[in-house]
Amino acid sequence: MDSSAVAPSTPRWNLDRPFLTGRFHQDTIFTSESRGFIADSFDARLDKAIGCYHASIQELIVIDDLLSALVGIEGRYISIKRVRGKEDTVAFQVDPSMGLTLQESAKRIFPLCESYLLINQFVESRSLSKHGLVNHAFAAALRALLLDYQALVAQLEHQFRLGRLSVQGLWFYCQPMMGSMQALSIVIRKVSANNFIGSTVLNLLQSQAKAMAGDHVVRSLLEKMIQCANAAYLRILERWVYEGVIDDPYGEFFISENKSLQKESLAQDYDAKYWQQRYSLKDDVPSFLATAAETILTTGKYLNVMRECGHNIQVPVAENSKLTSVGSNHHHLECIKAAYDYASGELLNLIKEKYDLMAKLRSIKHYLLLDQGDFLVHFMDIAREELSKKPDDISAEKLQSLLDLALRTTAAAADPCHEDLACCVEKTTLLKRLNTLKDLEISQTVSDSNELEEQLSITGLETFSLSYKVQWPLSLVISRKALTRYQLIFRFLFHCKHVNRQLCAAWQMHQGVRRLDMQGIAISVSSLLCRSMLRFINSLVHYLTFEVLEPNWHVMHNRLQTAKSIDEVIEYHEFFLEKCLRECLLLSPVLLKKVERLKLLCLRYAAAIQRLITSSVDIPTGIVSNGSLETEKYKRLKLRSRSQTLKLAPENASVIESILKFERDFSAELQSLGPILSNSSRAEPYLTHLAQWILGVGKDQ
Repeated sequence: MDSSAVAPSTPRWNLDRPFLTGRFHQDTIFTSESRGFIADSFDARLDKAIGCYHASIQELIVIDDLLSALVGIEGRYISIKRVRGKEDTVAFQVDPSMGLTLQESAKRIFPLCESYLLINQFVESRSLSKHGLVNHAFAAALRALLLDYQALVAQLEHQFRLGRLSVQGLWFYCQPMMGSMQALSIVIRKVSANNFIGSTVLNLLQSQAKAMAGDHVVRSLLEKMIQCANAAYLRILERWVYEGVIDDPYGEFFISENKSLQKESLAQDYDAKYWQQRYSLKDDVPSFLATAAETILTTGKYLNVMRECGHNIQVPVAENSKLTSVGSNHHHLECIKAAYDYASGELLNLIKEKYDLMAKLRSIKHYLLLDQGDFLVHFMDIAREELSKKPDDISAEKLQSLLDLALRTTAAAADPCHEDLACCVEKTTLLKRLNTLKDLEISQTVSDSNELEEQLSITGLETFSLSYKVQWPLSLVISRKALTRYQLIFRFLFHCKHVNRQLCAAWQMHQGVRRLDMQGIAISVSSLLCRSMLRFINSLVHYLTFEVLEPNWHVMHNRLQTAKSIDEVIEYHEFFLEKCLRECLLLSPVLLKKVERLKLLCLRYAAAIQRLITSSVDIPTGIVSNGSLETEKYKRLKLRSRSQTLKLAPENASVIESILKFERDFSAELQSLGPILSNSSRAEPYLTHLAQWILGVGKDQ
């Protein structure tokens, strides 16, 4: 090599001074043979073994071969052999006739030669983009390092041509490079063997830098390599946290996107995993981002929601906030936190202000939690005939038209969201529906011995429900799962209201009979039983509405006002629904089944008492309206004639006996429910008031 081609200096491994031995200072040692050996630059091929030469000549030959080996070229007496079975591994061998001292000196330098070959091979193979941007950047940094290394070898060769370099001098200058090149070769072997890309490469470099903590020079070099390799990775990260875009053509980023999950599934699928799994973390998170991985994931998710809404929003970035480097000052973590705060605040404002989340939740509360039930009273009056049919026989279109009529003719017409309401009729009972939802934390399962009978006897009154249309992005909060839980509560409340209406109708019939001064044990017992049943159902409805739904709603409402992110909004809303389900007894099958039996007894009693009174009293056409007697028409009631009553006497007697049986069954169910409630209230304090009311109903009998 010509000295003019040698770089004047290198960043790390410059030749500050030649390392000379006494032999090279003394010209008298150089013979004419040795001077000629240097002069012709060893161009002639020597056929003789190196051991045939004088020790000084051997040293010159070894230095020349070592300088070639340092850049991966075989020498006259130093050869390169591939290790069988390991394509990326080479071994350097020396002529066995070489002096032992020279052999040992050469072998000390061989690891550096092997590292160079390995690194050079890695640079050539990984410079292609198909190996990923991180590998490409890493290879580019290694190429720059190899240029410095080759410049150093050229300087050493120049000193050798001047006759000023010995084997010891060569070792002196090579030794500082040894640790750095070997540390890099360790990383490269692992990357090549496992075909690592992206964050795995960064983590390997990071772990190797930590392992070399005691060697400041090697650690500094590895950290420089990390910075160079990080540059490509940080560009991907910047686009994600500032724009919400995954610009990752080679799958190196630690966030993956599942494009098969669509946002529409949130409003259609109970088990939709869009929000949890559309974007998710991989296992190989870079160590320098491990503490901020969740924040990074969430930031991009928030930006993506706004993009799906048609808002091409980008986090404003100052020049000093760019993620161009990673250092010990954790500036990159501060930039990520600032991006998260901005994205979170913008999305929350968008959902609260533009899409008016609270108005939607209030509307759902009005209809599905029966907060304003005036439309429901009208609907139950005009839809009673249709709801009394079997679920398979009900016309959903007719129910929907009746619901629309009830909404338009009541105060609900003023609600702009009432058009989002729709009817639906389930095919199974509430208990069975609860058992199909495996994600609910139901305390225990109860076998339904009367399941076949219930399936045959259920009507639309037991299976009717309301649905609500929710558009993106509100479906993030009011998802299909959340609506299903609202519907479970609605079905329970709706049926309780139905039972209450039937008992109120029976109570009105009792009042009408009293106006005729009809006296009798059956009527008196029936009146007391009706009053007890009304107190039971009213206590239950009062508990559900004023002890459970209203207080929990206000707690959720206050929390939503102070929520800092959409994830907090989702969390508070889900907590509200879970708490309401539990406190409404829907997650306690034993208690719920007891309550359902009591409601069934109330309905059977209401039907039986109607037969009893109508068999004893003449009711003109039009008096009975929707199963109840209108109060202002009681004056038109009159007793049947004696002959009519005698004809119905056997039937009346059976009805009277059934009323007495209802009284016994109702009392027994209440007495069995009381202890269960009392015991449960110790673990679940919210049942305390309900237990007191239920026990109070029992004491009044």
